[in-house]
Amino acid sequence: MQKRTKDNPWKLKTPPQSSTYEMYIDEKEGKEIIVCTVGKTILHYDARIINDLYEMLKSHGDWMLLGSKDEKAEAKDGTVEFWGRSSDNPIGGWYGLKKGLRGRVGMYIPPLMEALGLAEVEHNKRNNRMRAK
Repeated sequence: MQKRTKDNPWKLKTPPQSSTYEMYIDEKEGKEIIVCTVGKTILHYDARIINDLYEMLKSHGDWMLLGSKDEKAEAKDGTVEFWGRSSDNPIGGWYGLKKGLRGRVGMYIPPLMEALGLAEVEHNKRNNRMRAK
């Protein structure tokens, strides 16, 4: 994986192609994180999500709904968002690292996976899905 920095971030669009944002890899407390900047909001995700999500999608073997939700909203079972906060995922919980902003895995991580050539992502107005390449 090509690691992008703050000076050379990935410039991405949300799955519906309605908003732009940037992501790059950084380090925090000795761990690799993904920094996601959406307007003035900065989210952090555990960088292990890239490989873990790819492996889960390969095992799933078919399209999976993204199901993006904020941290406070309940995620629908069987979606990427649900998996990204489930105690059954490889890290045993949230991949989002900033309290109050731990959700939206299903919105911001899939386009990164697509940019890395690891996944296909639909770009409809709603109910988008992804699958491993």
